[in-house]
Amino acid sequence: MRQNPSFAMTDATEMRRLIHANPWVTIVSSGPDGLVASHYAVLLDEPDDSAGGSGDLTIVGHVGKPDDAIHGLGERELLVVVQGPHGYISPGWYGDVASVPTWNFVSVHLSGVPEVLSPEENLRVLDRLVARFEQSLPQPRLMWQAPNDEEYVRRLERGTVGFRLRPTKVVAKRKLSQNKSDEVVDTIIAELDAGASPYADPRLPDEMRRAHGALRAARGER
Repeated sequence: MRQNPSFAMTDATEMRRLIHANPWVTIVSSGPDGLVASHYAVLLDEPDDSAGGSGDLTIVGHVGKPDDAIHGLGERELLVVVQGPHGYISPGWYGDVASVPTWNFVSVHLSGVPEVLSPEENLRVLDRLVARFEQSLPQPRLMWQAPNDEEYVRRLERGTVGFRLRPTKVVAKRKLSQNKSDEVVDTIIAELDAGASPYADPRLPDEMRRAHGALRAARGER
């Protein structure tokens, strides 16, 4: 991802927030047969998952077999793309000036060679993944909960390979109209709130509020 200083995201806390809120990622690697991409859910690492404690942007997850072999898991570098809220921005929202449309977005790219987890570590990560997404449901169905039994869960684990990625390269970008005036930004947010863009994540206006609130606070404004 080409970086632009005006749109660079460097705050690790903000990156962690983005990863937590957007766990469905794209995993890309280059192997003997060329580029390959897979899609899986990941979690931020936790102290209990690693003897050394969680890294600030360390993630854990799993792939189903044979994706581990296809990606050379544990042997080759992976690129993990975390895609946050994004959406189409109409030039009509800029006022009566010459302009073209754009696409606002937030994204984090994590690169490195992942560590392959032991079966027991993988089980803990799988358990956490299920709990993470079931907890919001009215009747959560956890991984170890009946009618699942231990034999079923362990057979499930054997069909997957867990990994921990401590990224050696991080590129994060938050392109949210930082190059526009406050008045134009407020108009864009209002249009997005009103649902004026059919190609926009409904979370995008809040992401813009967050980013521009920080910019205005840095300028000493309320």
